[in-house]
Amino acid sequence: MSATFIPTVRSTRMIEAMQYDFMQRALLAGILTGIVGSYYGAFIVQRGMSFLGNGLAHAAFGGVALGLLLQQEPLYIAIPFTVAVAALITWVRDKSGLGSDTVIGIFFALSMALGIVFLSRLPSQTTDAFTYLFGSILGVSNIDLWAIGFILLVTAFMLPMWGRWAYATIDREAAKADRLPVKFDDYLLSILVALVIVVSAKIIGVVLISAFLVIPAASARLVTYRFIGMTIVSVVLGLLTAAAGLMVSYSMDLPSGASIILLQVAVFVVCMFVGKGMRK
Repeated sequence: MSATFIPTVRSTRMIEAMQYDFMQRALLAGILTGIVGSYYGAFIVQRGMSFLGNGLAHAAFGGVALGLLLQQEPLYIAIPFTVAVAALITWVRDKSGLGSDTVIGIFFALSMALGIVFLSRLPSQTTDAFTYLFGSILGVSNIDLWAIGFILLVTAFMLPMWGRWAYATIDREAAKADRLPVKFDDYLLSILVALVIVVSAKIIGVVLISAFLVIPAASARLVTYRFIGMTIVSVVLGLLTAAAGLMVSYSMDLPSGASIILLQVAVFVVCMFVGKGMRK
C-alpha cells in the first residue's frame, strides 16, 4: 500500500464514521468540553491552581466508583460527590490556613482511597470504571452530552462575571480592597471546575483530565500578553485539539484521551518556540 493511499483510506473512514450517531455525539462532546475546559483552564493556570484539576479528577473517580457500587448512572453520583469535595477543599483551605497543595493532596488521597474501596466491593470487574479512568469515544451517551451542554449554558450565563474573576485572578488583594466577593467566587469557580471535570471524564479520562484543563491555557499564556487574549486563545486551542484528537483516535484506533493530550502537548511545544520568538 503506497504512502499516499493510507491518508486517503483514513480520510474515507472518517467521513464514513461521521455518519454514525456515536461519533457525532463524541465529536460534539469533545468540542463542547474543549470550550468549557479551556475557559476555566485559563483561571486555573493564571491562579497557579493546576493541582486542583488533578485533585478533583480523582474525586470524580471516587464518585464514579460509588455510582457503580450503588448501580446508578455514575454521572448522577459523581457530580454531587465531586462538587462536595471542591467546596470542602476551598472551605478547609480557608479555615485551616494550610496551603492549597496540601489540602488538595489530602482530598486527592481520600477520594482515590474511597474509589478503590468502592470498586473492591463490586461483585465483578466492570468496563465502566476503565472508561472513566482512560476515556473512550464509545462511552459518550446522550446523558453525558446533555450534561456538557448544560455546563456550557451555565458558563455562557456567567460570562458577565469574567471581568470580576479576572480582576481577582490578576490582583487578589486589590479585588478584596474593592469589596468584590472574592471568597464566594473561589467557591463558585471550584464548583464549576468540578462539574467540567466530571462531565469530561468519559472523553478524556480521569487520569488525563487535569492535563486537558491546563495545557491549552499554558500554551495560550506563552503567546499572549493579556489575560483576555490568553482566555480566547486557550478556548480556541482546547476546541481544536479536542476535535482533532478525537478524529485521530478513531482513525488510528488509539485511546481518545491520550490522543487529545498528545496533540495538546505538540501544540504547547510549538507555542513555546513561537512565544520565545515573540519575546526577542
